[in-house]
Amino acid sequence: MEFTEALMGEIPSYQDKKFGSMVRAALWLVSVVGEGNIFTKAQLRETFPDVAQIDRRLRDLRDHGWRIDTNRDDPSLLQQEQRFVTRGADVWIPGASKAPKHKSSLTAAQRAKVLQDDNHLCRSCGIGAGEAYEDGGIELAKLNVSRRKVLQSDGTADYQLVTECKKCGTGGGADREVDLGALLGRVENLSSVERRLFAKWIDADQRSFSPIEEIWGIYRTLPQDSRATVAQAIGDLAD
Repeated sequence: MEFTEALMGEIPSYQDKKFGSMVRAALWLVSVVGEGNIFTKAQLRETFPDVAQIDRRLRDLRDHGWRIDTNRDDPSLLQQEQRFVTRGADVWIPGASKAPKHKSSLTAAQRAKVLQDDNHLCRSCGIGAGEAYEDGGIELAKLNVSRRKVLQSDGTADYQLVTECKKCGTGGGADREVDLGALLGRVENLSSVERRLFAKWIDADQRSFSPIEEIWGIYRTLPQDSRATVAQAIGDLAD
């Protein structure tokens, strides 16, 4: 199949290996799945058994205007399900699949500045470089610089640099976004006391927990029988 067919508006075959894996995934969505329909990760991998990272190539389509929802976006979806919501740019057409600007490589100076600005801490989980994770594994944290999608108050989207550990990055960090406009709205709704407390946390780049919050955190980890014991103790003290 020649590129001239794509230019004429015909949809090439997703089985044509002259296309890259991202393009083939896009063609499969259009010609097999269809907009608005659900597919599973197993179906995707069965369709492209020759592509080791087909999941990642599928996610790359979001940088070209394609909307593919997971259960994080749509709670009605199961963990293994995704929904092809809307089609974006025709990436199979020459020139339409150029890498977006926010995918450009970083300089060493840019990377060093981001790490310094973020106090060398992962902005997703808070871990520092070389620290051990709380899951008890032997892996130590390694920090990278990622681009995070930030939704502005005016509805536009901006990609900003942020420090993220390797574990958070491979766990879906590439798809993470924050609604800055919504956050600013919630800040405006805080009381004056809450704003002063929030400002202290910002200055320290750390949240301090009150004794009752620390107790609550421990209580939430207890089994049901132990939670009932605590509830009874609270009741007895109230009497």
